[in-house]
Amino acid sequence: MATILHITAHPHDHQTSYSMAVGKAFIDAYREANPNDEVIPIDLYSISVPHIDADVFSGWGKLRGGQDFSSLSKDEQSKVARLGELTDQFVAADKYVFVTPMWNFSFPPIMKAYIDSLCTAGKTFKYTENGPVGLLPGKKALHIQARGGVYSEGPAAAMEMGHRYLSIIMGFFGITDFQGIFVEGHNQFPDKAQQIKEEAIARAKDLAKSF
Repeated sequence: MATILHITAHPHDHQTSYSMAVGKAFIDAYREANPNDEVIPIDLYSISVPHIDADVFSGWGKLRGGQDFSSLSKDEQSKVARLGELTDQFVAADKYVFVTPMWNFSFPPIMKAYIDSLCTAGKTFKYTENGPVGLLPGKKALHIQARGGVYSEGPAAAMEMGHRYLSIIMGFFGITDFQGIFVEGHNQFPDKAQQIKEEAIARAKDLAKSF
């Protein structure tokens, strides 16, 4: 049995959002193909994802200096502990499905905060004399992203920074099996919007069978 994290970063649901609709189609098809696997939904807009701030740096510093967790302030304890929970949950999983829209050439800031929480030395990567090494090899990830324009090719491709960023982070963690499903052009070509959505859903359902 495998564990898959269904990580969504969108304020809207599948009835309004193209990316969420495709993500739901993928997860539904995945559940059907893998009934014994555990799918854990993580709605980043409804859970606590602390930003790395002065409390976090202070708390980490105290722990590295040998102080007990109990010596941290209340805010330091809650934030440091929560970041640890998110990282441990990610490390324990086998597969990841990220679902985001494209906002300003990237993704919503809550996704960046979540990724920041995962970049933990000793858990998702480690430092060596030859540079950092990812600690999560053998796992796989998928990014489903809706884009109003076309960014997979053409003159706008160089401006896409959301999927590219996730690709770099996954590689940093040692996750080399990273794929993407893009729902793109529905704002640029509104007369084809429904077709674009349906084709993306079909690709998602097909990929779910072998993911």
